[in-house]
Amino acid sequence: MASAMTVDGGIVRIDRPMPWFGRLLSLPLLAASAYLLWNVALGLRQDFSGFGRLADDLVPVLVFTGLGLLIGVPGLILLTFRTFVVLNEALRQIVITRQFGPLNIRKQRDLAEYHFISITDDYDPELTTYDVNLCGSKGTEPITLQSFTSREEADKLAGEIGRLLKLPARDYVGTEPDSDDAD
Repeated sequence: MASAMTVDGGIVRIDRPMPWFGRLLSLPLLAASAYLLWNVALGLRQDFSGFGRLADDLVPVLVFTGLGLLIGVPGLILLTFRTFVVLNEALRQIVITRQFGPLNIRKQRDLAEYHFISITDDYDPELTTYDVNLCGSKGTEPITLQSFTSREEADKLAGEIGRLLKLPARDYVGTEPDSDDAD
């Protein structure tokens, strides 16, 4: 859990890394892309060294380059994707960042909208995960901060964040979810 949360003054950063199988899924995509782009490079080298004509190889070069990029970009996104949440107590704001490669997608929220930290489970009897969420009033979308396979780790993170942000931690493990119909 030490790598999941870092504290620097009034700023709390919680990292949600990509699961290892997501990174593993990127490898076949990157390998296929590298194979296609390597063949493009070999063909261009042959054309520019005088053993072939670029006019004859233009369509295959463009098709292989397009396929290589079409397959490689999702592989690169899977390989470099990560999410982190920054809670800034001084500015009273929350910044949720989804990052892949050099691209950052940020969503900013007001910390005053969130009133407590909840711990919930997914009701799976075989492999239960415990989510630590930042929750607000009804109608405020909760922010999942981290997921754990151990209830003790989830309690520990919720307690630390609650202490830092002065928010109560509520344990909803084993309770029935609220119905969306009731207002």
